[in-house]
Amino acid sequence: MPVPLRLIFAGSPAAAVPSLEALIAGPHDVVAVVTREDSPQGRKRVLTPTPVAELAEREGIPVIRANRLGSVTEQLTALDADLGVIVAYGGLIREPLLHAPRHGWINLHFSLLPKWRGAAPVQRAIMAGDTTTGTAVFQLVEELDAGPVFAVDEVPITPLQTAGNVLEALALSGARQLATVVDDIASGRAQATEQSGEPSAAPKLRLEDGRIDWNRSAELVSAHIRGVTPEPGAFTEIGGDRLKVLEIAPARDAVRFAPGELASVDSAVLAGTATDPIELVRIQPAGRKPMRAADWWRGRPVDAEAVAS
Repeated sequence: MPVPLRLIFAGSPAAAVPSLEALIAGPHDVVAVVTREDSPQGRKRVLTPTPVAELAEREGIPVIRANRLGSVTEQLTALDADLGVIVAYGGLIREPLLHAPRHGWINLHFSLLPKWRGAAPVQRAIMAGDTTTGTAVFQLVEELDAGPVFAVDEVPITPLQTAGNVLEALALSGARQLATVVDDIASGRAQATEQSGEPSAAPKLRLEDGRIDWNRSAELVSAHIRGVTPEPGAFTEIGGDRLKVLEIAPARDAVRFAPGELASVDSAVLAGTATDPIELVRIQPAGRKPMRAADWWRGRPVDAEAVAS
């Protein structure tokens, strides 16, 4: 059995919850959880704690709410931790906090480093058409996502998976990987290797990054839509009105249309690209609830514009 470590965990969204659960279930002592401050959520803008805060409070673990780790450096240093663990916290760690725990900080990152360093690695990988992704547990250094790597796990990206699907799966497998690395650090077995290869950047996505460019190939349009689903969300415009595209499918053996042209074929709503069309399965018109694209199409005026841009 590894010697129990005193851990600080920093994380915020649902993707970080499996990692915290795995550490709580292990032999180590999570002495504090750092998470981002409560934020307004939903149409009523109700002030809501992060998923990580909710779990920590249920487990009776002290929660420190801070949008910048630097603002709570003294408080965290006073905890006399052996190791800091960060998963999707949403902020950087600088000195002197970086080396305050005896073993520094480790991070679970959702990419095959050095590919896709940054805030949106899963989304960027899918948008780029990558067929594989994975997780990496690495030692934090001052440069963004550049530290030596303890463990890597590669997984395929299937043609219909969205960023949400992939991230959910990686959060689960990565939690097990992270717990193993923590045990290895505790027992003195952990070994990290410097990153090799050409780094690529995965900056945070903006709302405008969800706009669909129908002049690209069907493969790239599909990759883009899946990469921005569920956040920030794929959209196009028809007659000046925004249409969110929630779910798509390949259009098999369909005739080709001009890029952005919409048509109903055998009860399926198809959208033209630079190559083959794709099927719109679920959409959300402006000011309305999500619905099946076929239902939306049937309810449109006969003379309504049928070109997306």
